[in-house]
Amino acid sequence: MILASALFFVTLVLVIWQPRGLSIGTTAVAGALAAVALGVVSVDDVWTVTGIVWDATLAFIGIILLSMVLDEIGFFEWAAIKMAKLSGGSGNRMFVYILLLGALVAAFFANDGAALILTPILLAKMKHLKMNPVAVFAFLMAGGFIGDSASNPLVISNLTNIVTAGYFDLGFWEYAKTMFIPNLLSVIASVAVLWLYFRKDIPLNVDVAQLPEPASVIKNKTMFRLSWLFLVLLTVGYFIGDYYRLPVSLFALGGAVVFLLVAAHYKAVKPVMTVKAAPWHVVWFSIGLYVVVYGLKNAGLTEHVAAWIEAMARHGDAAAVIGTGFLSAVMSSVMNNMPTIMIMDIAIGETGHTSLAYANILGANLGPKMTPIGSLATLLWLHVLAQKGVKIGWGEYMKVGLVITPPVLLAALLGLL
Repeated sequence: MILASALFFVTLVLVIWQPRGLSIGTTAVAGALAAVALGVVSVDDVWTVTGIVWDATLAFIGIILLSMVLDEIGFFEWAAIKMAKLSGGSGNRMFVYILLLGALVAAFFANDGAALILTPILLAKMKHLKMNPVAVFAFLMAGGFIGDSASNPLVISNLTNIVTAGYFDLGFWEYAKTMFIPNLLSVIASVAVLWLYFRKDIPLNVDVAQLPEPASVIKNKTMFRLSWLFLVLLTVGYFIGDYYRLPVSLFALGGAVVFLLVAAHYKAVKPVMTVKAAPWHVVWFSIGLYVVVYGLKNAGLTEHVAAWIEAMARHGDAAAVIGTGFLSAVMSSVMNNMPTIMIMDIAIGETGHTSLAYANILGANLGPKMTPIGSLATLLWLHVLAQKGVKIGWGEYMKVGLVITPPVLLAALLGLL
C-alpha cells in the first residue's frame, strides 16, 4: 500500500505541476511503466484497465474534436453573443443566461469542452464589454463551476460518466432517465447558489450594444446550418447505439470524423491541423493514470472503500446515496476525480449496490470543484485562463469552491432518492 500510494502521489503531483511543460500523458504513462516495473500492477492489469477505459477515452476525443470544429465555424461564439444579447443589458440576466449556456455546452460537449472552448470566448466578450476585474472573476468562476456541475445528464457529458456507464453496463437511455432530475436540481442549485454568492459583484447593467451581431461571427453559414441537423442526428445515433449495445465512442468519434470531413469539404476547417490540435495526450493520460490507480486497488484500497459504503448502506438508502456521493466528492477533491471514479466503481461493484454508481458520478463531477486539482476540466480551465493572462490562486479558488459545492451536491443527490 505504501509503495502504490507513493507512486500514485508522485504521478499526480507531476500531472498537476507539469514541470518544463511535461505532458500529462507522458507523466501518466511513465507512472504506469513504473507501476509495472515495481510489481504494483501486472501486464494483465494493464490490459484490464485498457478494456475499462478505451471507449471512454476515444469518445472523449471525439467530443472534443467535434467541439473544435464547431468552434472553428463560430458556433459557440454565436451562442455566447446570442445569450448576452437576450439579457437586454441586465447583468443579472446575463449571469443566469451564461450559466444556462454553460450547462448546455457541458451536457452535449462535456465539461472539458466547456472549459477549453467556452472559457476563452466568455473572457474575450467580457473584456470587450469592459467589465471590471471583480465582475470578470464572478463570471469566470461561475462559468467554470457550471461546466462540471451540469456535466451529469448524458453518458457523453463527462469522461467519468462514460467510464462508469461502461463499467456497470448502463445504457444511454437508462442513464439519461435516472440522471434527469438530479442534473436539473444541480443546475437550478448551481445558478441559485452562484448568484447568491456573487450577486454583489455582478453589474446591474451591461452595454450589450458594444457586442457584434451574433450572425457576424459565423465563419461558414452552410456548416452552421448543417451543424444543427448533425447534432440532432448524432443525439439520435447515441440512442440507436444504446438499443444495439454499441460503444458510445463509435458515434462520438465516428460522428466527429464525419463532421470534420464535411467541414473540410466546405473549406470550414483545415482537417490535418484540427486533428493535430486534438488532445490525444488524454488517451495516454487516462490509460496511464488508471493503471497507476489499479495499483491502489491491488494494495487493498477498494476493499476499505467498499467497507465504508457497506457501513453507510446499513443505515438506509438516503444515507447510502448521500454518503457515497460525499465520499466520492471528498476523494475527488483530494486525489482528482479520474482515479476516484475507478476506485469507487470497483468498490461499489464489490458491495453489489450498483445503483450507487449514480451517486458516485455526482460526487466525482461536483466534488472536484472544491479544489483546483479535483478534475482535469478544472486544470484545463486554469491553464486556459493563465494563457490569457488571468491567474487564479489556489486560496482564491478554494474560498469559493468550498462554500458553493456542498449545497449543490446535496441538492443533486436528493434527486436520486
